[in-house]
Amino acid sequence: MGSTEEDTTTSKPTSLYDAASSTEPLLFKPTTGSAYPSPPIEEPPQSGPSESDPTQSLQISFNYGPRPFKDLPFLILFLLFVLCTFAFGIFSIFHRNDNYSNVSAFSYDSNSTSCVQDTSFLSSQLWVSETSFFALSSSSLWTYLVWTLVITSVLSVPICLLLLFLLKHYTKQIVYVLLPFFIIMPVFFDVYWFVACTLSSSCSDAFPLVYRILVLIFILLIVGVIVWIIVANWHRIELTVRIIGVASDALSRNLGLFLVIPLLTVGLLAYYASIVVFLVFSRFNGKIVAKESNGEYTCVWKQDSWVPAYFTLAILTMLWSLTSMVEAQVYVTSGTIAQWYFSKDDTKPHRSIRRSLRNAFGPSSGTICLSGLLVFVVRVVRAAVDSAREEDVPGIVNLVLRCCVNALMSAIDFLNKFTINFAAITGEAYCTSARMTYELLRRNLLSAVFVETVSTRLLAGVIFVLSSVYAIAVCAILKGVSDLGVNMYTVAALAWVLLILVLGFFVHVLDNVIDTVYICYAIDKDRGEVYKHEVHDVYFQLPISRNSRSSYPSRTLDV
Repeated sequence: MGSTEEDTTTSKPTSLYDAASSTEPLLFKPTTGSAYPSPPIEEPPQSGPSESDPTQSLQISFNYGPRPFKDLPFLILFLLFVLCTFAFGIFSIFHRNDNYSNVSAFSYDSNSTSCVQDTSFLSSQLWVSETSFFALSSSSLWTYLVWTLVITSVLSVPICLLLLFLLKHYTKQIVYVLLPFFIIMPVFFDVYWFVACTLSSSCSDAFPLVYRILVLIFILLIVGVIVWIIVANWHRIELTVRIIGVASDALSRNLGLFLVIPLLTVGLLAYYASIVVFLVFSRFNGKIVAKESNGEYTCVWKQDSWVPAYFTLAILTMLWSLTSMVEAQVYVTSGTIAQWYFSKDDTKPHRSIRRSLRNAFGPSSGTICLSGLLVFVVRVVRAAVDSAREEDVPGIVNLVLRCCVNALMSAIDFLNKFTINFAAITGEAYCTSARMTYELLRRNLLSAVFVETVSTRLLAGVIFVLSSVYAIAVCAILKGVSDLGVNMYTVAALAWVLLILVLGFFVHVLDNVIDTVYICYAIDKDRGEVYKHEVHDVYFQLPISRNSRSSYPSRTLDV
């Protein structure tokens, strides 16, 4: 097994790549307590680097040792947000006013100059609500919908595992067989909807012939764009197939991620459920007061003044928690895959997922919170910029401001691209990881940071086709065993949405694996070593393919 704590005095193997690129120094000096071994103090040769560059012998690899806590201020700030949200939420539960939902049962009493409750009105309203609920619960539509979604949820697990197995062993066959269905499926649904809507009197009345033709043409134009994308990227299909195969092999050797990553999502949902409960009960904090309007008094609900501020705090906490959890999942995935990559044999490292979880929610939790905060701010600012663009506010100042904001957001995206992957490998702080990632890629002729986007598009097409086939099967089964009529299309559509969400989550994890293996390949190239020959055989073609074509379309993050 490849050790990550090699003695830096050991001579490096002969580089398989450009020797000059592997000896170019980093831009920073290692600090005390760094995750890397300190280089020996030697008298530099006259023609070598100056004494201000002691990082020339720095070796980057996975840090298995104890890691110090990094970016603690952001962890403390995040915990402060969470504690305030839960503290005020618990207070709202015990301080609630149960009369919130019964405002209409109160009337103004001129004798006491206050609002009093009419109990008979309350009991009648409760009886009507319970009757409506039980009537709704007995609907056959809900029964079939619930059972269909439950069965889909259960089947999604073996479907994901089967897809991973097929992508690992039969990537080329799967891609080339399903590629024509990227076109056939949208055209089929488009024509089927047009014919079915034309034959249905209710649909024909709701959608006139002109609108149906416009929808038909619009979908066909989208299909034309898909065809153009496939043709324009056809020369990259073979390389993309190999990239997906390598990533699928890496993921198949760490199947525990399929249990850990969904459990983290479930934990986030449980965390969200508690905050939602707090938000619901916070609305109950207030009182019923009399309000005068045109000489008449009515009873209205007056909310406590702190409730709107609590809503803002809770929503911000939820959004920051969401982005931080996504970054934590990327961290755990990257740490686990990196440990597999830097092992000399093909066996899975012992307790690799546990080690990644301990690092993610321990020493690197502040780094994850900072990364999540940056992602959250970028999303909010971009949403605001898009909203301003839709309003079409005139003026050169507004145009320049939008350009500056977009440039800044692109720079942050560039900074954040591989930073969390590198932090999972080394345990360094966020800013240090960003700087070292840039230097690592630049020093090894990979400074134009790019990874294949065709893999994401191909996988998206694959899961679309599989989900569509599943939805057609659900629709056929419901037509044979139920009398739902047109409602079966609604149930099948919801089953399609659920399955494509699960498979989309699988593609997201596979994309993280691709990025992690790319960074590990860059570290290998920097060290002049080869831990995984099959990875080098594939990823080494990325710069070659890009340089061999002046118009090679790759994902380029422009600053």
